[in-house]
Amino acid sequence: MKNISLLFICLVILSGCKQKETKQPTIADKLTSEIYLETEIKYAKGFSIQTTQTGYYVTINNPWPDAEKQYSFKLQRAKTHDRLPDPDATHVIQIPVNQIILSSTTHIPPVVLLKEQSSIIAFPGTDYVSDSSVRALIDNGKIEDLGQNQTISVEKVITMQPDAIMGFGIDGDNPVYKQIEKAGIPVIYNGDWTEEHPLGKAEWIKLFGLLYGKEKEANHIFKNIEQSYIETKKIAQSLEKPTVIAGATWKDVWYLPYGNSWQGKIIADAHGDYIYSNTTGTGSLSYNIERVLTDAQNAAVWIAPGQYTSYAAMQADNNTYSQFEAFQNKKVYTFALNKGARGGITYYEEASMRPDLVLKDLVKILHKNSLPDHELYFFKPLID
Repeated sequence: MKNISLLFICLVILSGCKQKETKQPTIADKLTSEIYLETEIKYAKGFSIQTTQTGYYVTINNPWPDAEKQYSFKLQRAKTHDRLPDPDATHVIQIPVNQIILSSTTHIPPVVLLKEQSSIIAFPGTDYVSDSSVRALIDNGKIEDLGQNQTISVEKVITMQPDAIMGFGIDGDNPVYKQIEKAGIPVIYNGDWTEEHPLGKAEWIKLFGLLYGKEKEANHIFKNIEQSYIETKKIAQSLEKPTVIAGATWKDVWYLPYGNSWQGKIIADAHGDYIYSNTTGTGSLSYNIERVLTDAQNAAVWIAPGQYTSYAAMQADNNTYSQFEAFQNKKVYTFALNKGARGGITYYEEASMRPDLVLKDLVKILHKNSLPDHELYFFKPLID
């Protein structure tokens, strides 16, 4: 028996040494009371997960462009306790969470897919929410409207005592969140919007799965979305490659996605020849309409022309639109026609979680006879 025990100890020591040789030091290396495993994140760049005996460590890497620091959280299962303190985790969150405050409509679909919408107790600007099951909770007074992100009442949030807030920010300067954190309420900065890969945005459901104790369910949902996306992309690659233009003007500036952006990549995966596919950057391209007309007048298809829903409205705003061939040939497709009960645009809420449906829409639009069983979900032809 002593020999067997000694052999086991030696194997553990050897495996530990081998791990240190092949992996960079992490939070886990500083603690010796637990065994740590990396949870696979295939596409998302904004977060990482380490599984422990008592829960998880989550590190948020890039909650907004050019973020200067990481944010770490210890997700600890109820009725478990660490034997050593953790100097690296900003907060310890007991999981599964029972009450949560969300701050962006993109946070709603993963919660709904995990069937945990009853855990949402507040949201800033509830009129923007489109999901029918969450709208029912709002209408029944189960979800409180907090106003706008920058002006929500700190006192109200503290009184509600959520287990966590899923935060959204364009930079680290949010005094409201800082006050809430000082009161001991964890704010998890969600950077799904900074992801460039279409499946990277959807992969954030894995973080929600951890919070609700539904890691297996979240992985299963993501795997199905991934498989659907990959199969659709494969179909598109054997088809023609029509030229594509996107966006529209706002206050005399035409905003378009970069080629390396989420939108640019999904057009490429639909086997579309995006006019500005070779551009790289963050945010949006911004050109005047004359420049875009020169570059894209002959583009075959025009997608996502801002908030426009009709050709008449576009031409009334700027007659130059009518010089584009896609406009003349009625090949303009908008996501602005698909709205929730209070006018919230479904695309803004669901698209990041369902890139497979966005891709299917684009493939069907760009390749007329493809995907005969798919009905357009987000995009619709512009009305006259």
